[in-house]
Amino acid sequence: MKQQRLLVPTLRDVPGDAEAASHRLMLRAGLIRQLSSGIYSYLPLGMKALQHIQTIVREEMDRAGAQEMLMPALHPAELWKASGRWDVYGPELMRLEDRHGREFALGATHEEVITTLVKDEIHSYKKLPVTLYQIQTKFRDERRPRFGLLRGREFLMKDAYSFDRSASGLDASYQAMYEAYVHIFTRCGLQFRAVEADSGAIGGTDTHEFMALADIGEDTIVHCPSCHYAANLEKAIGRITNEPSSLQEASSPSSVHTPGVTSIKQLSQFLAIEPTQIIKSFAVKSQGSPAIVLIRGDLEINEIKLKHVLGVQEVEMLSEAEITALGSVAGFIGPIGLTGCKLIADTSIQGMVNAVVGANTADYHLQHVHVERDLGELTYADVRNVGHGEHCIHCDTELAFARGIEVGHVFKLGTKYSESLGATFTDENGVAEPMIMGCYGIGVSRVLAAVIEQHQDERGIVWPNAIAPFNFHLLTMNVTDEHQLALSEELYTTLQRAGFTVLWDDREERPGVKFNDADLLGFPLRITIGKKANERIVECKERRSGQSYELSVDQLLPHCQSFFK
Repeated sequence: MKQQRLLVPTLRDVPGDAEAASHRLMLRAGLIRQLSSGIYSYLPLGMKALQHIQTIVREEMDRAGAQEMLMPALHPAELWKASGRWDVYGPELMRLEDRHGREFALGATHEEVITTLVKDEIHSYKKLPVTLYQIQTKFRDERRPRFGLLRGREFLMKDAYSFDRSASGLDASYQAMYEAYVHIFTRCGLQFRAVEADSGAIGGTDTHEFMALADIGEDTIVHCPSCHYAANLEKAIGRITNEPSSLQEASSPSSVHTPGVTSIKQLSQFLAIEPTQIIKSFAVKSQGSPAIVLIRGDLEINEIKLKHVLGVQEVEMLSEAEITALGSVAGFIGPIGLTGCKLIADTSIQGMVNAVVGANTADYHLQHVHVERDLGELTYADVRNVGHGEHCIHCDTELAFARGIEVGHVFKLGTKYSESLGATFTDENGVAEPMIMGCYGIGVSRVLAAVIEQHQDERGIVWPNAIAPFNFHLLTMNVTDEHQLALSEELYTTLQRAGFTVLWDDREERPGVKFNDADLLGFPLRITIGKKANERIVECKERRSGQSYELSVDQLLPHCQSFFK
């Protein structure tokens, strides 16, 4: 492609709301343009990179035995109501009505559609297992679109769905997709971790997220430096050992006056103790039933874990009036003496002695509390976010933390959708059984942003070879020089005939402009034709290493073939 004709509107400055490096660079390099909040057009260079990612996805999915298809983006509401997700999915589901008043949704995901399709087309165990996938635009009404393609309202996604007759069959399908994802993200040049995760509104049991490591990532990854354990913060489990106190034989809990002291920080300073010696009490309710959640003072409640423990979809904090009705006072809630509510104890308080808790009286706390002695028999559960200093549950190494961008997610759905939508098969004994499902998503457009987030420097993008829009950037320093122009034409033709993609900068621009644009666009190898064109010598510069060297024209093609092995 000749750059003179290519739509590649590079920018010197970008909008101030472009916070992520990938967002800034995609705007500056002319890969994308915003149409509305969270909605983007892909310009030619962005589209080429996106197509390369799609090719990798298709190759690995096909290699794993999946079959490509395409489903509608417009879904009848009755499918989502039949699965129970019309109300559960929430405001992110984009809903609309047609001229006849019938309700529809723009596809955020396709479990309902694919299950209905397979229910109508597959009836016998002889047709199972089967895995079907598509690459299609999805729509989600994000509350706060941000970071360009990393959190948009319209995005490109690969979603796959497996249908099996047994749990062991699902295990095999899941493993095949897991391995395909490892190959896909490796080929795309991403640094990533596969982490245990929560299934959220999709449902199901076993699930892993594939997280591209990046400081801009909105997810926190907890991982063990010594073994393979890794999990999203919402799912991560750690081990805490509460050290024995020298005051284990302390007297019974005693009241201490703490006027106006309602926060952990204030209490820690007032009593000159560490937050680890305090037990926080959170008053919550689920389905109208109140509960007090007990957790060590330096830690935070994990709402997702708490919902799982309570077996509910939503949890609310109690109002001051509701706290008063329990016989307590907001800011001074404690577990001793409360009635009419359930106690949920996080494992972080197990074995604590000489602890401080709220006294259920304004401006008072209780100290010298021995959990096992004073709080009776507690049922413990893990309802916290793993904190710094916790240890791996597998090898006892201290856990580490990192930030990540979710680029893929694999789920074992089981029979959640097949049962609600009636997708059954007849087994060899003539008995109807529900199909056992898995689903597997990749944010294709998000992969593009994640790659740029990881592969960039102060000058611009540094493309991995596999997904660069062009293999080479051919720069002619002076297009009015007949030797330079003739050699450029020759190399442009030779490289393309050899199967490479080439962007030829044939513009009448100053060398500095061409070099800066070449660094910004970031193709793997820059070939510059300048004053030595009459000697048939060119300069090559590798974008990633920055290494420059001269080659004769005879040496160039073998070098290029070796460079892209």
